[in-house]
Amino acid sequence: MRSSNPVFSRRGFSRDGGYAGFGAAPQAGGPAAVQGNPYAGGNPYAQTQAPTNPYATGDQQNLTPEQLQQMYGAPPAGPLQTGRMTMDDVVMRTGMTLGTVILAAAAAWIMELPVAVGFGAALVAMVLGLVQSFKRKASPALIMSYALFEGLFLGVISQVYNERWSGIPMQAVLGTMAVFVGVLAAYKTRLIRVDARFQRFVLGAAIGFLLLMSVNLLFAAFGGGDGLGFRSGAMGIVFGIVGVLLGAAFLALDFKQVEDGVRYGAPREESWLAAFGLTLSLVWIYLELLRLISIFRD
Repeated sequence: MRSSNPVFSRRGFSRDGGYAGFGAAPQAGGPAAVQGNPYAGGNPYAQTQAPTNPYATGDQQNLTPEQLQQMYGAPPAGPLQTGRMTMDDVVMRTGMTLGTVILAAAAAWIMELPVAVGFGAALVAMVLGLVQSFKRKASPALIMSYALFEGLFLGVISQVYNERWSGIPMQAVLGTMAVFVGVLAAYKTRLIRVDARFQRFVLGAAIGFLLLMSVNLLFAAFGGGDGLGFRSGAMGIVFGIVGVLLGAAFLALDFKQVEDGVRYGAPREESWLAAFGLTLSLVWIYLELLRLISIFRD
């Protein structure tokens, strides 16, 4: 959601082929920005030249924020005043999006919605997700609608798994939380170094994985059974582990994009895109864990 998420290849987190928006061409006077981001050419939100005060004269044009504070007794404008994204914005939007997914899933579980309704909700969620991914601006209504329908699908599919393997949804939830915390800790301690090589490897692996799963699905649809056997037995375990590892790698890429967005002053509305992308990654991991644990339970 690009990260693992299609959203991160759109407006706000994408520039000229650079992953998630920070691969713009270097700007004049921007070596520091390049050093801050190991695989970006500069800050896509930076202005080519500092704005000047039309009412200032002489040396006042070049005063630093600290000097202005001493002169006028007012602190320099922060992210809230300049409309820039903060980590609090990302946390709040992600909480809202994931909260909607969880509430919708719980409602679908309690109401025992039919499987057909669940897969219909999955189709609607996929369409809404694609529409948002190709929009140039974040649409909170689209993102929350996606979360609602995705949650309905997860509630139905989780109940199906639970009827055959009692308790497996809770195990998958705990596993998803463990993966999230583990990746976040590894990213913060720099055990995972997200650079251009890491990005290319993950995206290449994701394309190969999705192609194999699509071929397996076609064989299953026309030949019956489990197709090529990528979702059962020993092969199912291997591909399940690969799927979870890819989801973890997507999270690392997502964390990097959020960090860069805050550092480089992305517009505040981009926090909705960050929440959308993180939700896609977590849903991916949860579904892969459902399949993987079910194979182990068999």
